[in-house]
Amino acid sequence: METKKVAFYTLGCKLNFSETSTIARSFENEGFKRVDFSEKADIYVINTCSVTENADKRFKTIVKQAQKVNENAFLVAVGCYAQLKPEELAAVDGVDLVLGATEKFKITDYLNDLTKNDFGEVHSCEINEADFYVGSYSIGDRTRAFLKVQDGCDYKCTYCTIPLARGISRSDKLENVLNNASEISEQGIKEIVLTGVNIGDYGKGEFGNKKHEHTFLDLVKALDEVEGIERLRISSIEPNLLKNETIDFVSESRTFVPHFHIPLQSGSDEILKLMRRRYMSDLYVDRVKRIRKVMPHACIGVDVIVGFPGETDEHFLETYNFLSELDISYLHVFTYSERDNTPAAEMESVVPVKVRKKRSKMLRGLSAKKRRAFYESQLGNTGTVLFEGENKEGYIHGFTENYVKVKAPWNPEKINTLQKIKLTKIDEDGLVRFEELTEPALV
Repeated sequence: METKKVAFYTLGCKLNFSETSTIARSFENEGFKRVDFSEKADIYVINTCSVTENADKRFKTIVKQAQKVNENAFLVAVGCYAQLKPEELAAVDGVDLVLGATEKFKITDYLNDLTKNDFGEVHSCEINEADFYVGSYSIGDRTRAFLKVQDGCDYKCTYCTIPLARGISRSDKLENVLNNASEISEQGIKEIVLTGVNIGDYGKGEFGNKKHEHTFLDLVKALDEVEGIERLRISSIEPNLLKNETIDFVSESRTFVPHFHIPLQSGSDEILKLMRRRYMSDLYVDRVKRIRKVMPHACIGVDVIVGFPGETDEHFLETYNFLSELDISYLHVFTYSERDNTPAAEMESVVPVKVRKKRSKMLRGLSAKKRRAFYESQLGNTGTVLFEGENKEGYIHGFTENYVKVKAPWNPEKINTLQKIKLTKIDEDGLVRFEELTEPALV
């Protein structure tokens, strides 16, 4: 009997990548062979996202890509969009199976019959049934591994569908996280990125109850002692949950790198209140100042949303000026898009799409200036770069501990190695060149 082939495509966040990798391993354990999405496969699995309208639209494009390679392949949709709008995905031409938040981890149970369907079959729970935790981590896809430590969210931000798509906040058991981290390091992976929906809320629901058994700081301290891990990086963490004690610990940590990504969403307190965020702008300033005090060289990334309902020109300029004056390193800019079943979608004073795009462009320009200024501030400094595995136009790229992206002539022997360097020059493409300080440890 011929081995069945399966291919995966992931939309969205690091958390989705960790879950795709775990789902892929479940296929391999059942005897399937994993192939690239561009190759002919018997089954194509698309892990969807629903944070923005763009991610929704891309789904149909990806389905068509798979159909071009094999029109008879069995197509499965999982992920956030699959939980929120399963019938909509099932109606897309070519889609055979749609699995919701709890069903996606049992995907191979639904594949007894790979006959194409006229209309996609749906297996989707009520989101309040998504109250148990499934651990995940990515391995083999990239130089870095994404380790899921938490899922779901109890926050009620007015623009966000994630609680509707992923359910309540719940955490992996600390022992499981440490075991997964050890498994990853044993594979020779040098860097682990902690991921989740709201990782600062780690510990809630760890043993199936609502209270916190451990805190995020407990997690960070425990991971710092795991043997074999070279680097740990914290992904996005809410400013109100990033405590001074955590910042101080990272500054002296053996493995945690000086890089924080902290969602802001707006520099206007009026808009933050409309968004139902759990902090005001002054708390955000305090967090940035604390990081700069103990880690002057740290990289600080910021999420910001433009065009939220009620955002006037004055509000936007308040955000622009706030970010311009703040000592940060780069921005991730999101253009607000209406999501069904969110309070924001019902709000008045809708910002025209054209205005949203203009504001987004302005902030992307500010981000480029911020990143350039941060890179310039690092010239002359020494650090360690972790090289990645892709040949991009004759160059190999990598990131320092504090997330400076560097380039060097392509050398496959450098892949997944750590190299001591001195940052020397910013190239015309905005990446940094360097001098090697020691012979690379080619491991």
